[in-house]
Amino acid sequence: MNNTVAPELATALERLRGHFHSGATRSLGSRKKALKALRSSIVAHEEEFLAAMHADMRKPRFEAYLSDIGLLLGEIDQALEHLEAWAAPRHIATPLALQVAESVVLREPLGVVLIVAPWNYPVLLLLSPLVGALAAGNCAVLKPSGEVPHTTAVISRIIAEVFDPGHVLVVSGSGATVVPALMASFRFDHVFFTGSAAVGRSILALAAPGLVPATLELGGKSPAIVDRRVDVKVAARRIAWSKYFNAGQTCIATDHALVHSSVLDEFLDHFARTVRKAYGDDPQQSPHLARLVNDRRFDMVRQYLTQGRLVLGGALDPADRYIAPAVLTDVSLDSPVMREEIFGPVLPVIPWSELEEVLAIVQRNPHPLATYIFSSSRSTQRFFRDRIAFGGGCINHCLLQFGPPDMPFGGVGASGMGRYHGRYTFELFSHAKGIVHASTLIDHGLQEPPYTPFKERVLRRVL
Repeated sequence: MNNTVAPELATALERLRGHFHSGATRSLGSRKKALKALRSSIVAHEEEFLAAMHADMRKPRFEAYLSDIGLLLGEIDQALEHLEAWAAPRHIATPLALQVAESVVLREPLGVVLIVAPWNYPVLLLLSPLVGALAAGNCAVLKPSGEVPHTTAVISRIIAEVFDPGHVLVVSGSGATVVPALMASFRFDHVFFTGSAAVGRSILALAAPGLVPATLELGGKSPAIVDRRVDVKVAARRIAWSKYFNAGQTCIATDHALVHSSVLDEFLDHFARTVRKAYGDDPQQSPHLARLVNDRRFDMVRQYLTQGRLVLGGALDPADRYIAPAVLTDVSLDSPVMREEIFGPVLPVIPWSELEEVLAIVQRNPHPLATYIFSSSRSTQRFFRDRIAFGGGCINHCLLQFGPPDMPFGGVGASGMGRYHGRYTFELFSHAKGIVHASTLIDHGLQEPPYTPFKERVLRRVL
């Protein structure tokens, strides 16, 4: 395999480095100008984005605006509002032993960063990290997913309209060939990747030779835990929403439901009613249900339907990449549907009776990216919140942890490394440079040789 980029791309990459070194991206004014231009272009092309996401995976208009456009505009607005505070020098206390001096932490841009995005939320997961990178004063290379060509075309067009190619550059093509070639040909100052754990490991391996820092936003088997002390109807409705939003193709979707055995039948009944109310008797005709992104994904998810007792849905149409919202019971914990991230509209439901049972089931897999705890008992909420290691989650709801722009988002262990959103993205793409500014008006020289008993006594008192 040829792990080098074409000469014209190599030149473009060096242009990015030169643009950064010119200082053109450092001033707060230039950063705000870039963010405002990006925001204006997104608003101007909103209808094109919505149409493109529908063409790529039948994403409902409401879901596309909520998850890709609305959240992104909120990120830009927050960055514009708080940028001066984020970038301001932060003065910190100076120990007595270091006086006379003052200490300050400066935030500086990293340089040229690479952002590699997936197909499931193709606008948000590419441009949200870009917002923080621009706010911090960086140049960026964007690698959108090749699985959503209509959306990628719109992204490429607006980036070319808004930014000088020396500031932000879009590189298209197969990620399996393009990303290794990019990282072998050019040392990025940070790599931000969203996708599967398997590809995340490859990204880390590619970053290692150049000691390139990397942020990995991955996934995992995120459970929804339903206690017997809860409004079961509300729990069923909210879990169904999280499971079938974007046809289950969400890294923080409910992967499976762990339901207390005493409310299992009630949960299944309310769940089925919720699905019928949301999508009708024939969900394939509903405009509110997305499709699986490609045939490979369809073939993978359809296999899960045979790994338990199908109690809801499961109708198939390969030509439409359609799988009806499905629920499985009597599922073996050793089956692939309980060992692999499902990433589709199939929900295994597992009963439990004791709290420790839930821990044992969750701990069979690597740390999940999310966990959702449904209980009206504060002690039960705290038990699962504190005993399960997960990236983030909700109590009595699902997915909402992605929404607050001030809340850090990211995984733990195999579900990812690094945090972003709002200020956290700004700090991720900037370097905290510590400076101690010492006075020359008073030069006591206590720290310099010769080291006398008097100096040692002073040292012991001030340290």
